[in-house]
Amino acid sequence: MAAARIEKYHRHQINQDWSLKDEEGIELGQRILPLQRVGIYAPGGKAFYPSTLLMAAIPAKIAGVKGIIIVTPVKDGKINPLVAAAADICGVNRIFKIGGAQAIAALAYGTKSIPQVDKIVGPGNAYVAATKKLVFGQVGIDMIAGPSEILIIADKTANASFAAADMLSQAEHDEMAVAVLFTTSEAFAQKVAKEIDEQMKTLERKKIIKSSLKNFGAIIITKDLIHAVELANDFAPEHLELMVENPAEILKRVQNAGSVFLGSYTPEALSDYLAGGNHILPTSGTARFSSPLGVYDFVKRMSVSSFTPEALDKLASPTSRFAKLEGLDAHANSVLVRNK
Repeated sequence: MAAARIEKYHRHQINQDWSLKDEEGIELGQRILPLQRVGIYAPGGKAFYPSTLLMAAIPAKIAGVKGIIIVTPVKDGKINPLVAAAADICGVNRIFKIGGAQAIAALAYGTKSIPQVDKIVGPGNAYVAATKKLVFGQVGIDMIAGPSEILIIADKTANASFAAADMLSQAEHDEMAVAVLFTTSEAFAQKVAKEIDEQMKTLERKKIIKSSLKNFGAIIITKDLIHAVELANDFAPEHLELMVENPAEILKRVQNAGSVFLGSYTPEALSDYLAGGNHILPTSGTARFSSPLGVYDFVKRMSVSSFTPEALDKLASPTSRFAKLEGLDAHANSVLVRNK
């Protein structure tokens, strides 16, 4: 079910080639071409995430990438069976048992056994993120993924137990995960704090959660919802939940977020697995200028131009003048030599 929903969503992201006749004898266009080979990092430190593999491999397949390679850490020399099952569902059969910085380096430069790729995608720990940053330029990368984040904006109509549960769901990722609540109601803030303490008692990863919330968790009371959204846009969170009376209206004011969840019955966890949208998202404020992973990350655009002799004649003179203004007379000559 998860794979089918992810595929359905991402098929709407397919772009097509296009061309136009700008003037008589001039044709301009763009080709959309899949990358030839990509590497997917499937995390496996504190936990294994087969869902992340689905989120990366399915858009790559839809884009038309022929060579998809997976690298993943292993325990006791064995690939996690859930990761193997996810790879099989996606039709990917090249999995290398290697993780960490060395896995990223192997994908970027190639080894005797691991082919060099054109782009590396998928989140990892701080060492993985740092290495992706270092090899960018040798290969493409999707993003520099930091710790997971959730920001909730809630008013007095929200359910405190829901908000608490969603904060806990992010905090359990790791000790550096960020879980923040903006609310207009002091009474609601107090209820959420109590719910967090109560719900945490039954959770298996409570040690990680406590550390995360102590260092990177917060409940902040704002003067109104507009103020809360302004702060959220500055924060640019990975996940933004709008637990308010009219979330669609508040959404209009949101400029910076990786993924937005409307209303009290759209928990972020749905998007991690079954909603359909991608859960590989910009973190650490990078939602100001970047987007969720998608089909568009696995293609490149190629510009195409075609001029007839008559069309060249129309633009030869202004083109050569522009080239000479920049001091590039060989550029000017390459046009004029065809215009004699």
